[in-house]
Amino acid sequence: MRRRRLSREDRALWDDVARRVRPMRDAPPDALSEPPPEKTLPEKTPPAPVPAAPLSVPPPQKPFRLGAKAPATAAPTPSGASAIRMDRKAFLRMKGGKLDPEARIDLHGMTLAEAHPALIGFILRSQAEARRLVLVITGKGRGAEWDPALADRRGVLRRQVPHWLHQAPLSGAVMQVTPAHRRHGGEGAFYVYLRRPR
Repeated sequence: MRRRRLSREDRALWDDVARRVRPMRDAPPDALSEPPPEKTLPEKTPPAPVPAAPLSVPPPQKPFRLGAKAPATAAPTPSGASAIRMDRKAFLRMKGGKLDPEARIDLHGMTLAEAHPALIGFILRSQAEARRLVLVITGKGRGAEWDPALADRRGVLRRQVPHWLHQAPLSGAVMQVTPAHRRHGGEGAFYVYLRRPR
């Protein structure tokens, strides 16, 4: 890199500054008469290339034969449903509407502030009385005069009840929650399968 030479104005300015500055004790007398050499920055070396992460190769697929069964995949769970935690046979009978609920509560028409404590009392009381299957009716959330502009306000109980059932204090009492069969209210109700009391 070539050193840049000072212009006349720069040299005059430098000489003026140099006259006003007191020399350091250990510096030679002519140290300040010359402008300090420009600092040259070391040339930056480009960073070493980072090796690319190895591509993940998917596991080989088993060959498919005509007439063979496709592998089972998890089906999406409907609103309010969760993974099966109870006896599968009893779950299928319950979901098919073949088990009759031992008690029911109708929250339809209540506000959230009224429905939440009513639901807590009903579930804890039902578990204490050793009931296993109860029905919680929320309503579908839309009537004959359904208005799309009010859709977020209607059906709020139907959306909220499954959350309440999976939160304290009810989560310890509830084993399974699933939408009811149409003979027990369909989309406007939930089956709640309770744990045995301790």
